[in-house]
Amino acid sequence: MALSGMRPAFGRVGLRLAAVALIAAGMASASTPARPETITREKVLAALPALEKRARDTIASGSVPGLSIAVVYRDEVVYLGGFGVRDVGKPDMVDADTVFQLASFSKPISSTIVAALVSDGTVSWDQRIADLDPGFALHDAYPTQQVTVRDLFAHRSGLSGNAGNDLEGLGFDRAEILHRLRYLKPSSSFRAAYAYSNFGITEGAVAAAKPTGKAWEDIAEERLYRPLHMSSTSSRYADFLARADRATLHVRVGGLWTPFVKRDPDAQSPAGGVSSNARDLAQWMRLELGNGKYGGKQLIKEAAISETHQPLIIRGPNPITGDPAFYGLGWNVDYGEHGVVWGHAGAFSQGARTLVNLLPSEQLGIVVLTNAFPVGVPEGLADIFFDLVFEGHASRDWIKVWNDIYDAHFGRAVIEAAVAPYATLPASPSRALPPSAYAGTYANDYVGQVEVADNDEALELRMGPAKTPYPLKHFDHDLFLYAPFAETPDWLVSVAFTIGPDQKASHVTIDSLNDDGQGVLARVE
Repeated sequence: MALSGMRPAFGRVGLRLAAVALIAAGMASASTPARPETITREKVLAALPALEKRARDTIASGSVPGLSIAVVYRDEVVYLGGFGVRDVGKPDMVDADTVFQLASFSKPISSTIVAALVSDGTVSWDQRIADLDPGFALHDAYPTQQVTVRDLFAHRSGLSGNAGNDLEGLGFDRAEILHRLRYLKPSSSFRAAYAYSNFGITEGAVAAAKPTGKAWEDIAEERLYRPLHMSSTSSRYADFLARADRATLHVRVGGLWTPFVKRDPDAQSPAGGVSSNARDLAQWMRLELGNGKYGGKQLIKEAAISETHQPLIIRGPNPITGDPAFYGLGWNVDYGEHGVVWGHAGAFSQGARTLVNLLPSEQLGIVVLTNAFPVGVPEGLADIFFDLVFEGHASRDWIKVWNDIYDAHFGRAVIEAAVAPYATLPASPSRALPPSAYAGTYANDYVGQVEVADNDEALELRMGPAKTPYPLKHFDHDLFLYAPFAETPDWLVSVAFTIGPDQKASHVTIDSLNDDGQGVLARVE
């Protein structure tokens, strides 16, 4: 399930598909009115032992199974470290070379790659998608003709936050998902509002790569990973699986961290499919803090990369202070106690949490990678580190602060509240019609064809290109339930049938696909 502005976490099941990514974009270091600061290398180095101790304590407390950290200061990698285990129940330890799935942390990396294409004149940030990728369309004609690379990387195209995520969850590939975005009504007027969209950024990146005639994944390696010697970084899931030193995703099952499910993010690779380690990401931070300069050479023109860091649209309030927070091109832009912060977080509900925060005025940056969800450990450690550098001590227990924020949106209590409506059968449920009344094929343009099969008197929902089967459990009359998410098998959502005059279902409404009104499918012959 793809998860990477803050919405209610679980008001409707479909919201969950976008909620983690949305909160990942919305979370940044705590901010208060800016003040001038000056730090020294000595202060940065003095903060590292205390940061390392907090990381070890975090592992010892069971907050996450494993984590790694990279710190860069004034073009120097001053810290690399790993803690805990890659996979619970196995002895392999995390180190600075352990590769993690970055989830939505991929977005600022992809922004850097497009900046490299802008730098050499391959594309411009304001080039229209209609000119780069004429086959792509939004719901309405005017945005289709006018939407640019900049619009998609700033999440201001009008695409809703969940657009395409549900199709990815059903197993559709990138090309089919991008094609079907045209069937979704906009969540706002074009360029009028921020709506975090994984597949909006994916289209922006794919379109930017079109003039090269190469796949996005090849361009990523050619324009960024290879020049920066990021030999353990890739935009392909197969490469992640091929790494011997890689971190497994973890979720809590029965209160214990468990490597429960895997996550193949290739369909949204530019938005959530990068895998990397602390060592490689330190090099990328050097490039970002150097405004395109790396190893004494200007690899990306400053004019091209600096645009990614400019605030373009308000994304919502900071979750701690309530101050306005902004989005640039694949980057959060916040105005904090220590100046401007460029940052981004990443999350997979299957078990990933990551973060980068950069203070350009001080040429200071930190990356924190973890292999568990839901946790606020990356934000907590980053805020502790900045406190240590600037104040000499942590002003608050930031890990607890951020863990509480994540628990409030994704914790067990929230899931229990979400499953409550269908947790208990009605006292006197109405009987269902015979299975033949519901069995058949249903379809709409966005979801495609869905089968309701009579499998030995037990109904089964079959969805996606592989017709993945989901058993249906009768709840009341023409209302059935199914479990759409492997990592939360007790979370049952509704599948409601509308019965026609012939006593057969004419429509089915699948609530987990209905966030954008596309969960209603009509029977087809």
